[in-house]
Amino acid sequence: MDIEDQTIEKGYDGVLLKRLLKYAKKHYFAITLSMILLVVVVGIELIRPIIIGQAIDEVIVNYQKIYSQVAPEEGSVIAGTGYIEDEDNTMKEAPKATIIYEEGDYYLVDNLMYEEALSIKEEEGSIDSNGAFVTDQGLTYSALRLTPEEIDLLRSTDYTELFRLMVFFIIILIAGLVIAYFQTILLHYTGQKIIYEIRDEIFAHIQGRSIEFFNQNPVGKLVTRVTNDTETLNEMYTSVIVNSVKSVLTLVGISVMMVVLNWRLALAVFLVLPLVLVSTLIFRKYSRKAYRDVRRQVSMVNTFLSEHISGMKIVQIFGKEKAKLKAFDAINDGLLKANMKELMVFGVYRPTMYLIYVLSLAMVLGYGGYQVMSGVLTIGVLVIYLQYISNFFDPIQQLAEQFGILQSAFAAAEKIFSLLDDDQSIDDIDNPIALESVKGHIEFKNVWFAYNEDEYVLKDISFTVNPGETVAFVGATGAGKTSILNLLTRYYDIQQGEILLDGHNIKTLDKHAIRKHVGQMLQDVFLFTGDIKENIRLGEASISEADVVAAAKFVNAHIFIEKMPNKYDEHVFERGATLSAGQRQLLSFARTLAYKPSVLVLDEATANIDTETEVLIQDALLKLMEHRTTLVVAHRLSTIQHADKIVVLHKGRIKEIGNHQTLLSKKGLYYNLYQLQYQELEEKTS
Repeated sequence: MDIEDQTIEKGYDGVLLKRLLKYAKKHYFAITLSMILLVVVVGIELIRPIIIGQAIDEVIVNYQKIYSQVAPEEGSVIAGTGYIEDEDNTMKEAPKATIIYEEGDYYLVDNLMYEEALSIKEEEGSIDSNGAFVTDQGLTYSALRLTPEEIDLLRSTDYTELFRLMVFFIIILIAGLVIAYFQTILLHYTGQKIIYEIRDEIFAHIQGRSIEFFNQNPVGKLVTRVTNDTETLNEMYTSVIVNSVKSVLTLVGISVMMVVLNWRLALAVFLVLPLVLVSTLIFRKYSRKAYRDVRRQVSMVNTFLSEHISGMKIVQIFGKEKAKLKAFDAINDGLLKANMKELMVFGVYRPTMYLIYVLSLAMVLGYGGYQVMSGVLTIGVLVIYLQYISNFFDPIQQLAEQFGILQSAFAAAEKIFSLLDDDQSIDDIDNPIALESVKGHIEFKNVWFAYNEDEYVLKDISFTVNPGETVAFVGATGAGKTSILNLLTRYYDIQQGEILLDGHNIKTLDKHAIRKHVGQMLQDVFLFTGDIKENIRLGEASISEADVVAAAKFVNAHIFIEKMPNKYDEHVFERGATLSAGQRQLLSFARTLAYKPSVLVLDEATANIDTETEVLIQDALLKLMEHRTTLVVAHRLSTIQHADKIVVLHKGRIKEIGNHQTLLSKKGLYYNLYQLQYQELEEKTS
């Protein structure tokens, strides 16, 4: 089944999250340490508004302190009298003084009793025309207007305290930034390690799928799974999980602090929470579908691009650029619309949350301002609340954004796990036999095989190949020739019958061991980006450079390789685009020989080769097939006349078996095929 088309069950998110968290288990220590650092960061963020509020209430607006009047040399001198701060009345006999603020000026009211100084701090009053301070109760006190220099003298301890708080604020700010930096680095490193492991698992899983799986799933979709979708998961591991914890901790911490500072004001803020909950639930409903639509459309674009870039030569040959551009435009438009829907969903949610934030801010300013004017609340606490309100809604918006990323991650995870759960593979039995060597005895016993259920392409196939024999398979297109070769190497499993290799049912053998001993040379040779020697070696460390050169010489590839500027280090582009078909075929032979197979499989190996190169290839083939069991598929019957045995297939059944001369003498299906090709050859040469 196409992994893109599987239906996702409702309520699947919890299952996905559990599976995703399993990958984080082995990184438990790093994630735990990151969480601990996160708690410290949140604690520092909660402390910052408290320090600001403390600076306001205890320093900046706390000018109405009580002073004892002392000798000039003992305190700050104002108008010839010394003043020293004495809030606790430690100098009981000394006259007292305090500061009042009136219409932009500060005044010193002195020669007071301690109780009078306390009452002036609590009572309202004003400065009369004579410069005296008159309370609302009608009490009159002499007042001295203070200059800025005199204010500095009296509030010198306040400046010291303010500087101390400022330094402390900067220290915890820097500490918070440093801790947050290390927490982020640790988290992102861990996230990258997890994604690395997931990518490895996906690619390893893809490598183990059957050929049928690759027939059903376009390359573009599989590439999307390994690249785009895993990168989307990276956001979840590095952002969503830990930052969601941070947001929750921040919300809880702010809620507790607001209740502790003033529960009535906190209650006013909490009244808007139902609006937040309803908005988030609606957002969640519509964002889920939007994110999944985007992931599906991205996969469709990647699939289209992968297929059409690979086949661009055909597009250009038939002049279909405009048609394909139109087709791509339709798919691209689908992605645009999906992205716009996603933006629309989030574009509505974010302003809604901002509106709720402004509403909360207005409630705090209104009710909090009333409490300040009533003397129930201090200005510092109100400032703390205003900062907490901002910090309170930030985590809610972040949670919404993280929920969006989480939805995107779930959409990607659905595709990844659909791929990982795909069981279209050819699995070995428990404790399979790993053949160390293969003699090359092959036997098909009453084999029935179908790619699709009940649509058999091979029907009751039986034949035997002795060690060292060359057996050729001929027949019309669709007769089942290539299917026989695919079954030998277990790219597919048969429905009925048995296939034996050296007397062992291949289902009991290690499939990797089978493929190690069977060298396959196909018409469509695939070369990887790299150089010549690596395309022969394919990363096998046991194959030395000397082995590479020896293999190339043996199959006549050394001749053209030596003519290249960089010889065996010559760069090879994807699919060997700069090499001729014959050169690619010779490299395929060298690659096969370097792995020293016991059985050779040739599928249309010389079908599209020029005459000069074919001479080299035929010579290489004869040397390769010597003392090896060889199975050959070819449309040109002239290339298989040397075969020990020829199997003639028609509509999935064996019609004739024998060597070239025997089959010609029967004047059956093989004779007709031979006569047809001989006639075509004569027509071409005449």
